[in-house]
Amino acid sequence: MKKIIYFALGGITFALGTLGIFLPFLPTTVFYLLTAFFWLRSSDNYYNRFIQSSFYQRTVEEPIVKKKITNAGIVRMFFMIFLVFLIPGLLVDNAWMRICLVIVYLGHVIGLTWYLRGKKISVKTRESND
Repeated sequence: MKKIIYFALGGITFALGTLGIFLPFLPTTVFYLLTAFFWLRSSDNYYNRFIQSSFYQRTVEEPIVKKKITNAGIVRMFFMIFLVFLIPGLLVDNAWMRICLVIVYLGHVIGLTWYLRGKKISVKTRESND
C-alpha cells in the first residue's frame, strides 16, 4: 500500500512539474525533485538501479557523499552555480536583488567549500585478532 501511495504522489508531482513548464507560478524543479523522491521510494528495484547507475556514482556518490572531488571539479561546480546566479542578475535591474544573489552565492561558495574540504569520512575496517 505504501508503495502505491508513493507511486501515485510521484505521478501527481510529475504532472504538476510538467504544468510548471507552461505556468510560471508552478515551480517545475521542485516538483520534479519530489517526483524522483516519491518514485525512488515506490520501488526497491528503481532505487537500487538508480544508486548503482554510473550517473549517480559520478555526480552524487563520489563528489558529495564520499567527498572525492578534485579542485578542478570544485571550480567547475562553482562556475556553474555562478552562471545560474548570473542569469537573473543580468535580466532584472534591481540592486537589492543583485546584492542578495551575491550574498547567497558567497554563502554557497563558503558552505560547500567547508563541507567538501572538511573532515573526510573514513571507513575503518575491523581486523580480527585470531
